Amino acid sequence: MDNNTPQKETIIDEVIDKAFQELLDDYLKTKHRKRVEIITKAFNFANQAHKGIKRRSGEPYIMHPIAVAKIVCCEIGLGSTSICAALLHDVVEDTDYTVEDIENLFGPKIAQIVDGLTKISGGIFGDRASEQAENFKKLLLTMSSDIRVILIKIADRLHNMRTLGSMLPNKQYKIAGETLYIYAPLANRLGLYKIKTELENLSFRYEHPEEYEEIEAKLVATADERERVFQEFTSPIRVQLDKMGLKYRILARVKSIYSIWNKMQTKHVPFEEIYDLLAVRIIFDPKDQEEELNDCFDIYVSISKIYKPHPDRLRDWVSHPKANGYQALHVTLMANNGQWIEVQIRSERMNDVAEQGFAAHWKYKEGAGGEDEGELEKWLKTIKEILEDPQPDAMDFLDTIKLNLFASEIFVFTPKGELKTLPQNATALDFAFSLHTDIGSHCIGAKVNHKLVPLSHKLQSGDQVEILTSKSQRVQPQWEIFATTAKARAKIATILRKERKTNQRDGEELLTDFLKKEEIKLEPSVIDKLCKMHNFKNEEELLVAIGNKTIVLDENEKSELKEKQSGNWKKLLSFSFGNNKDKKTEVNAETPVEKEKINTKQILKLTEDNLQKKYIMAECCHPIPGDDVLGYIDENDRVIIHKRQCPIAAKLKSSYGNRIVATEWDTHKALSFLVYIYIKGIDSVGLLNEVTQVISRQMNVNIRKLNIETEDGIFEGKIQLWVHDVEDVKSICTNLRRIENIKTVNRVES
Repeated sequence: MDNNTPQKETIIDEVIDKAFQELLDDYLKTKHRKRVEIITKAFNFANQAHKGIKRRSGEPYIMHPIAVAKIVCCEIGLGSTSICAALLHDVVEDTDYTVEDIENLFGPKIAQIVDGLTKISGGIFGDRASEQAENFKKLLLTMSSDIRVILIKIADRLHNMRTLGSMLPNKQYKIAGETLYIYAPLANRLGLYKIKTELENLSFRYEHPEEYEEIEAKLVATADERERVFQEFTSPIRVQLDKMGLKYRILARVKSIYSIWNKMQTKHVPFEEIYDLLAVRIIFDPKDQEEELNDCFDIYVSISKIYKPHPDRLRDWVSHPKANGYQALHVTLMANNGQWIEVQIRSERMNDVAEQGFAAHWKYKEGAGGEDEGELEKWLKTIKEILEDPQPDAMDFLDTIKLNLFASEIFVFTPKGELKTLPQNATALDFAFSLHTDIGSHCIGAKVNHKLVPLSHKLQSGDQVEILTSKSQRVQPQWEIFATTAKARAKIATILRKERKTNQRDGEELLTDFLKKEEIKLEPSVIDKLCKMHNFKNEEELLVAIGNKTIVLDENEKSELKEKQSGNWKKLLSFSFGNNKDKKTEVNAETPVEKEKINTKQILKLTEDNLQKKYIMAECCHPIPGDDVLGYIDENDRVIIHKRQCPIAAKLKSSYGNRIVATEWDTHKALSFLVYIYIKGIDSVGLLNEVTQVISRQMNVNIRKLNIETEDGIFEGKIQLWVHDVEDVKSICTNLRRIENIKTVNRVES
């Protein structure tokens, strides 16, 4: 036995006690009631339960619950009940203790939260689609019954993301993907802006380490210049605020690394062309709580005298808070250096709500009782309504909820002047369903600002909307396309599903009667023939079409079904390999296809040989060597290679994490891949010649297609090239940017 074991245990105990003491110190600094005894009791119980267990990183397991409790206390601002639940959140999941044991020791409230957390442990998503939907529903149900469950779950995920380095790469992609897909939007919706930003940055750091480091280095390199601009810009503002006699602080807010990268991707611009890196935040103490709103506008008026405001960029979240409770006045001002700078004006209370989200509402609502619960509660009510009638398909269900997670709000009015909040891009149809399901299902059109518009019309903030209905109107299948809110989509899908079931039942009766009359036996081959005849994928589609009278069974079907089946046939399957669409191999279905079993814990090497023979390059994102990629093992055990930031890959990571494989390139410039380069600039004589010269000077780069258009002296175009890897693309783009009149050069998807 190791003589140092007791000594090691003493050191470990000291580390644990120190971490817990730090948690207690942080808790004692808060305004909450000082219930130290119950927190200490929860810690001792959890410490004993997890004794001797270590995390993958090697540290004692109890350090994780302590860290989660610290986030809950310091970064979300919750009290003793939540801190205890955070300390105990893995006890029921990982040890022999039950929820009943927790209730006996700590009471029903803590037990209820721990139970909620246990139900959604191990991530939202299981291995199968049905499990994913169920787990996600559990998450939302517990969230709508006690919001603290999801707040602690977000804290748990934040700590897991902070310690993700000890996990295997494929696990990192799964957890990072799930975080970006669900947890960051949830944190945003619950007003946890700081946590949402950190979750996005950490996910990005593990998925795209090189890009992360590159942007981080550029931010560091430009920090001094930003600080100089900040000081120069805020100096006259400070003078003005001092004159007003306000107690205030001014902070510089730098755009997050993930936000910068996201903007670079969506706008197709380099780092140097991101002009809103710096924003300024003015946080003040109102002289009187009732004057808080007026103070915001007074500050706006006074700083608008110093700098010219952008007429279209005033965002009034003070009078109309966001659905997550966020309040601030955003104004964009023209600085003396010719740069637009956004200024966010908010009180200390508004800043607390922005930083700590929902938890801060409780702090400020103490004793308020009975007041309107606000937009967040309305959103939680919407979630409950969707849960009452969930989608059968897991991914549809997730997408339906996701629609309402990231949406910004618009404000519209009813004919009587009542204010309604809807997500951005909401249509007249969404508005109809937000009023009542009956109004939505019978609406035929709408009047927006007294003008007749179709149901697909997108609403703008400030619109006054009147819905026109008719009793004879029925829900149309195309409504699913232009409904954007989760509530409207869920209701439309439910109504259509009920109609479909009725049609299917009717179709079954009509088909049975028809076959009986014609003395044809109902066999699978009969159904197959009818499906083939009318181009339907399956029996359900066929029966629905017969039921809703799209197909009327007559002589054609009779003669087709009475024909004798002749001869045997062998079914051929076509498999496509690599990224060459023409390269297909026909395989007899009776011959077993040899499949390679992929170990998801290994890192796959993408070589010249296996890219041509085994693995498939995803058509949605066209990855090339040098791109950050991952492999997805599909239902047929084929490996499909996606870019890590591809939207399809984002869904796969969060929904089928157990099928994700870490991959790395090993092609050594042996293969060529097609890429698209977008260029834009000022038209001039000989420009096209310069462009082709630059490209042809690159080693082994061939132009496949070139398309240039010129209008009013501005040209833009796309070039399709064969390249070996990302380095080739970077080199070409750099050299094209050196051409005098070319202003924009980017790689695009197609």
